Formats: sequence, structure tokens, C-alpha cells
Amino acid sequence: MPKTAVVLGASGLVGSSTVEELIRSELYSEIRLPVRQKSAYKSPKIKEYVVDFKSIASWDFFSGADEMYSCLGTTIKKAGSVEIMEQIDCDLVVKTAQIAYDKGVKNFAVVSSLGADENSTNYYLRIKGEMEKKIQEIPFQKLAIVRPSLLFGKRTEFRFFESLGKILARLFGMILFGKLKKYRGIEASKVAKAMIYILYHDFKQKIFLSDQLHKLGH
Repeated sequence: MPKTAVVLGASGLVGSSTVEELIRSELYSEIRLPVRQKSAYKSPKIKEYVVDFKSIASWDFFSGADEMYSCLGTTIKKAGSVEIMEQIDCDLVVKTAQIAYDKGVKNFAVVSSLGADENSTNYYLRIKGEMEKKIQEIPFQKLAIVRPSLLFGKRTEFRFFESLGKILARLFGMILFGKLKKYRGIEASKVAKAMIYILYHDFKQKIFLSDQLHKLGH
């Protein structure tokens, strides 16, 4: 039977790639998008919900959905503080995951980061690590925590240092072999394809590193 998916963070780099892959897939008949404002998607599969992200307890579009893809993520520049960043990248992700599970969503995929560690001294990696720990406490039938390295793809906003990093990553990526392969940059579309592939199949593991996403994204 065709499936229904919810995508959170559909305006972001990985989120938009995930929506595009779901639209193309014959496995999905409906894609639900909680958004702050209407998007430009024209597919008949898309069903948008303009929501207030401060009132997630009132969200009522999870019922009947099979899967959820959480692609939320912000930057310290956008958030303005580590505290607000933690509210978005950890608290909001976990709360919406719990609501989704309570409403019957069985499968869940979430975008984290390579190096995520709840004990890290780096605030970004710590936040992602804390999010991962809490997500794993929710007993989803299938769970995919993906940890991509530097993401390649076209963003709607320009980030100078990230753009510079991408140039360097492409230059040095091909010399990273063996255990270092996980540090190669990866296309957002590959991350999206990998998440969909993982939730379609049965994997014993729950955390997938960037080099694994390269393979699964094919």
C-alpha cells in the first residue's frame, strides 16, 4: 500500500531534497508538510499545514501517517544563542517525534551530524548528541539517525564560510580513504535517498555515518 510521510524542515537543504525524492517515489501517495508559510511545491502528493511552531501540541496531521522525516536544523547566527539553537535542534525534534509516535507513526528518520556526542565540548555536536539519545528512547519500529559530513547542495541562503568549506572539501575529499572516508562531503540528495532506503528496509543498526550514506544513497 502507498505510504504517507511527514517531513519536518522541508525548506532546508536535506528537507527539500527529501520532499523531492518522496514526490518521485511510487511508494508514497501523500506527503504532509508542516510549514510556516506556503511553499512552491505543486505535486498533488503534497499536503501542507501552515502551523505555529510554538504550539506543536495542537498539531493534528500525524494520525494515519506511516513515516516521519525530521530535517530540522539551524545555525547559531540564525538562532541568536546556543539556548535557542538547542530548543530547535534538540527539543523541537524530540517533542515532535514523541507526538508522531503517540499518533501512530511507526518509522522515523532524523538528520544529525557527524561527530554528534552528548559529552562533546562543542555546543553543536553536544546538542545533536543529546537529541540522538532522547530520540532512541522512543520505541519506533524503524529508526534512522543519519550523521552526514559537510552537506553539498544549493541553499536558498548564502553562507560564506560554508561555501569556502565546500570548495576545500571537494578538493580534498578524494584523498580521504579507509576510516577517513566518513569525512568526505556528501550531497543532500544522497542523504535523502539513504533515509528513504533505510526506512524501507530492515536494518539492525540505528545510526548511519556519512560514508554509509554515500553507499545507501545510490
